[in-house]
Amino acid sequence: MKKYKLYINGKWMNSSSGKTFKSLNPANPNEVLGIFEKGNKKDVELAITAAEKAFQSWKNVPAPKRGEILFKVAELLKKDKQRLGKLVTKEMGKVISEGLGDVQEAIDVFEYMGAEGRRLFGHTTPSELREKLCITVKKPIGIVGLITPWNFPVAIPAWKLAPALICGNTCVFKPATDTPLCALELIKILEKAGIPPGVVNFITGTGPEVGTPIIKHKKIRGISFTGSREIGTFVTENAGLKKIGLELGGKNAIIIMDDADLNLAVEGVIWGAFGTTGQRCTATSRVIIHKKVQKKFENMLIQKTKKLSIGYGINHDIGPLINKSAVEKTEKYVQIAKKEGAKILCGGKRIKKNNGYFYAPTVFTNVKTKMRIAQEEIFGPFLAIITIKNLIEAINVCNDIDYGLSSAIYTSNMRNAFIAVDQIEAGLTYVNSSTIGSEVHLPFGGVKDTGNGTREAGIEGIHEFSETKVIYVDYSSKLQKAQIDEIKVKKK
Repeated sequence: MKKYKLYINGKWMNSSSGKTFKSLNPANPNEVLGIFEKGNKKDVELAITAAEKAFQSWKNVPAPKRGEILFKVAELLKKDKQRLGKLVTKEMGKVISEGLGDVQEAIDVFEYMGAEGRRLFGHTTPSELREKLCITVKKPIGIVGLITPWNFPVAIPAWKLAPALICGNTCVFKPATDTPLCALELIKILEKAGIPPGVVNFITGTGPEVGTPIIKHKKIRGISFTGSREIGTFVTENAGLKKIGLELGGKNAIIIMDDADLNLAVEGVIWGAFGTTGQRCTATSRVIIHKKVQKKFENMLIQKTKKLSIGYGINHDIGPLINKSAVEKTEKYVQIAKKEGAKILCGGKRIKKNNGYFYAPTVFTNVKTKMRIAQEEIFGPFLAIITIKNLIEAINVCNDIDYGLSSAIYTSNMRNAFIAVDQIEAGLTYVNSSTIGSEVHLPFGGVKDTGNGTREAGIEGIHEFSETKVIYVDYSSKLQKAQIDEIKVKKK
């Protein structure tokens, strides 16, 4: 059984804790994929020292040259895509098409951010005074702490590492304990691509032992975290005066109007609700449907849902949940739904295969908007159907949650579509498509409890990992005072 190490200052090393943990295959938890170092605060200090030293030289590498390394990472990911996609399936549980998509997303973001090395645009603007130049430039933050979840074990680390590096930052990176091997493989590719020692430091371990010291450390000037709302709140309360980026989940809805193409809508709901076994922050967890088409839609949905095959992701439609706790959480919400009076249409049970963490795609109808299953993020293959009478009611129900990440509407009426786009409270709205499927050159993130207003990917990814510096050049050869009225004093 292979043992994997931490990566600090360009070297692979053991943790000072002397402790380890295992990464398991969620489709068959008896299969141990590797043994990993259980990092601690001392390891974090070593990583920060290395990052601090490396920052002095890395920030002065011309951004196009930093971009060349990112392009090399993308090329290496392309060459290794099949192996890494299968590893995502094995360690995280995604079906193979999604595992390959996870890697492709990392390829895309490294290519996009590599190209930003030729841009990193600032602005020029006219001065209110004569013979004066006003410009802005992008500067790195410094050392940034990156804390990533398990559900996109290659893509989300890439979303954070690529913009952080192109902007000239150095990184201390903690991956999720459920998927450390996928993250480690990405670090190996960065090393092979020529990332200098200390620029990227990789520490596996728990939140309290590794994550908290990263969050609280005064020398770390920025934190980027993707995960639960509860931990996002902890980051906000403990990080101090750092630049913080948070992406904290959602309770995403698809609105289906009575003029919708139901075949298209069913396809989008199945992909949104049960893709990645519902383990996406953009997963469709609510369907808000017009009463005229509810029954027909439900019959079509259940017929197709029952045909989905469940098992190891290489040759099935639906893979496992990530761990035992995720199964128990989904099971808990099934019982909550029944107690609240919702009606189960399918699923609601474990699937026994190789002791894996499998759960049947579950659909409840007769759901009321204030029920817990319509308000709380479940993060499993769980769908709640809510009936409405018109578009305004649908939008009100859609917005009646604490989150605001992704949303969608299926309709053939473009007026309906544009009203929904205008009035839904979410960072993303899709028209006649599912709630999942973002592209890396566009900003990603949400409103309300989904985060703190930052966005990842696209140009917003550059904003997240850089500071804006304003430069004034006055070549008038005299003192000019902006916003000051010149008052002439009469001489006696």
